[in-house]
Amino acid sequence: MMLITMRNYENNFLPPHKIPNFLVYICRVSVIICSGFGAVSDELTTMAQPLAERLRPKSLDDYIGQKHLVGPGAVLRKMIDSGNISSFILWGPPGVGKTTLARIIANQLERPFYTLSAVSSGVKDVREIIEKAKNNRFFNAETHTPILFIDEIHRFSKSQQDSLLGAVENGTFVLIGATTENPSFEVISPLLSRCQVYVLQSLEVDDLDQLLKHALTTDRELRKREIKVLEKESLFRFSGGDARKLLNIIELVVNAEEGEGLVEITDALVTERLQQNPMAYDKDGEMHYDIISAFIKSIRGSDPDGAVYWLARMVAGGEDPKFIARRMLISASEDIGLANPNALLLANACFDTVHKLGWPESRIALSECAIYLASSPKSNSAYMAIGTALGIVEETGNLPVPLHLRNAPTKLMKQLDYGKDYKYAHDYENNFVEQEFLPKKLKGRSIWKPQLNASEAKIKEFLNKLWKNRF
Repeated sequence: MMLITMRNYENNFLPPHKIPNFLVYICRVSVIICSGFGAVSDELTTMAQPLAERLRPKSLDDYIGQKHLVGPGAVLRKMIDSGNISSFILWGPPGVGKTTLARIIANQLERPFYTLSAVSSGVKDVREIIEKAKNNRFFNAETHTPILFIDEIHRFSKSQQDSLLGAVENGTFVLIGATTENPSFEVISPLLSRCQVYVLQSLEVDDLDQLLKHALTTDRELRKREIKVLEKESLFRFSGGDARKLLNIIELVVNAEEGEGLVEITDALVTERLQQNPMAYDKDGEMHYDIISAFIKSIRGSDPDGAVYWLARMVAGGEDPKFIARRMLISASEDIGLANPNALLLANACFDTVHKLGWPESRIALSECAIYLASSPKSNSAYMAIGTALGIVEETGNLPVPLHLRNAPTKLMKQLDYGKDYKYAHDYENNFVEQEFLPKKLKGRSIWKPQLNASEAKIKEFLNKLWKNRF
């Protein structure tokens, strides 16, 4: 409009003082109308966004949860406040704020921010980002080190992760990775050694309650409705500590209520709405942790039918078979343990088989292992023992190692009685001699408690013969 009014019929520009008044008026009206359309467009865009996206925090002051990382005096908060950050990986379940935290850090530190998704990016994309970061630093020496955020970094192949090493090492960019999988298994060792790992936790009830109040009082769309939350238990239970999931449920329940009248959120209403709108299994989030939880609890509860059913749900949903196999390794150690030590061997063999076979054949090995674990006698004595021992360590601190148990590779150490009076078990009858193996302060303390099953009964009987009914 303005370009047209600024030209005469010979297509030459008119000087401002020769533009007719009525054309000036039209231009002004056009600008006003266009500005109005811009405001309307912004509002329509906001309305089209999901609630979770509309409420994505922009600063640490608005960030909910993860106080152990970003609360006053916490490690990431100190790092951000200092303005100096090093590469790190955020590990935690979906919907706890990994991506949001990375964006907040970049905004707060005013760093150039590049993002890649491991699902859709390859080595070529990584190299392009590296070149952009180098050029940015070359042409603007005052620019701070840029940040590269990689979502779902566990999905990067070894070669893709290798391509990051040099740039992370020489400081071309600061790497922030996000993953829902254990980095020890999914991130190569050289890259892991260059990055600190920070664990994000599922949101607590207090965090979810704070998020709920924030959504109802600040979101433009929700404030258009009269909403009363009469009961919260189902909201928080179905969300499972996932902020995105909680906001999706709120949006679903509110939008399902017709008209502009009062919306009263109750446990019954939430349950009803979610049953009418079942959420499909999503290996990238949503019911991912709900299904694996049901699977492990079925194994723990000695129900092979339940275990195979939930396994089938994961297989049908395209879950990563290595993820399932790892969880069974954990279950074999935690839930079966010494009641059937062969369970860990079979679970480890299953893990190896999955690596060799892949889908769909590995589903058979997974099924065999799941049924075996569910059908095995159960004991968590090893799990409880290490928990007890860690509690004692936290309670008593770094107690000194008794002198007779210390190594004495040097003359000075021998002069200090390191290793003196140690009794070598194989020099005695039945390869056993009674001596103290705990720090003096813990003498007589009981840590491992055998449970009532055939395997541990034999272990208990054997140890009591040696230790005179100590167990």
